[in-house]
Amino acid sequence: MIFKFILLVIALLGAPLFIIIATGAIAGFTQEDTDLAVIPIEIYRLAETPILIAIPLFTFAGYLLGESKAPSRLVNFTNALFGWLPGGLAIMALVTCAIFTAFTGASGVTIVALGALLFPALKQAGYSERFNLGLITSSGSLGVLLAPSLPLILYGVVVQQLGSEQAVSIDDLFLAGLLPGLLMIVMLSVWSMMQKRQPIQQKQTVDRSAVLNALRESVWELPLPFVVLGGIYSGYFAVSEAAAITALYVFIVEVFILKEINIRNLPRIMRESMVMVGGILIILGVSLALTNYMIDTEVPQHLFDTIKTHVDSKYTFLILLNIFLLILGLMLDIFSALVIIVPIIFPIAMSYGINPVHLGIIFLANMQIGYFTPPVGMNLFIASYRFNRPVMELYRATIPFFFILLLSVLIITYWPGLSLFLLD
Repeated sequence: MIFKFILLVIALLGAPLFIIIATGAIAGFTQEDTDLAVIPIEIYRLAETPILIAIPLFTFAGYLLGESKAPSRLVNFTNALFGWLPGGLAIMALVTCAIFTAFTGASGVTIVALGALLFPALKQAGYSERFNLGLITSSGSLGVLLAPSLPLILYGVVVQQLGSEQAVSIDDLFLAGLLPGLLMIVMLSVWSMMQKRQPIQQKQTVDRSAVLNALRESVWELPLPFVVLGGIYSGYFAVSEAAAITALYVFIVEVFILKEINIRNLPRIMRESMVMVGGILIILGVSLALTNYMIDTEVPQHLFDTIKTHVDSKYTFLILLNIFLLILGLMLDIFSALVIIVPIIFPIAMSYGINPVHLGIIFLANMQIGYFTPPVGMNLFIASYRFNRPVMELYRATIPFFFILLLSVLIITYWPGLSLFLLD
């Protein structure tokens, strides 16, 4: 009882999440008379995971891209390709945000980095301000399902630490997220093409000179996705090796070739990126210790038995899972949710016969929507600050995007073949 009281007090005092989780693990193991050495042992076991090196390397590369002028070049290139289409500028914004989020792993960074470029461009193209706000706020999280997204990697790391009989490789997750991610982009693109705009003079054909100029400007960044993903899927190098190549390539290009990042700024960029990584890893380490306690005390099994008495159907369970994850997305960021909740729901989902790779895509697709779901979706407040608009205005602006993406989540959930097609 004393531990529960302490846990409640430190939570109310605003203690960091890893402190709360670690305290819960210590309390549980103490009550079970288990040696507390199990906690550092779990952290050490995590540190030995080979794939773990991919997280800091991809994060560092993403921060370097965010500090450079790569976002501006990406916007110019996608605008040159899609700007002539009906709704082309909106489609350009969706694709740009998805690609940028996939490499940075943070939707808030996407809104801050690209918002200043996309908002005036969309306004000039004749789109309403409400549509522009809703598009940028919601599309900031689109790249969560696309490689080399950090949440995809982290889900794979968490599941591998659980010691499940059903192996989940990062390569499979990268493939599985591709079609669901494209589905979301396509559905939002169709909605964008249906929008009424103020009459403007717009080019109706591809401007080849503009495409060539944009291609020339982006010549160093454009090969990156093909090198990384092509190398992984062709078997030339593993995910951790792809992360090392990505970090080295971006470092050389942005610092020495394009010289957009001053060497004096590197310590600051390294510190900021590693603070994010450190936060993820310390939460992951203590969460795995807490997971061990819950497994020892059969918490997932008891929870499954309780659910099984009321829910017989796999599809009913999936409905409840979607509702739970949408609510969870309001309260926790995607990284904390992954390391805390996945170990609990994973064995339950396996008992219902859900493919572990498909479960990961369902989980991340729901959490992606949670980023901008009222009342406390993180992207709503970031966009409110970035565009100096009331949060209530952002609520109204994102409503149609929420329902479109919710429909896509339902398709992803109940059509497992969409996620697993490329794995066959």
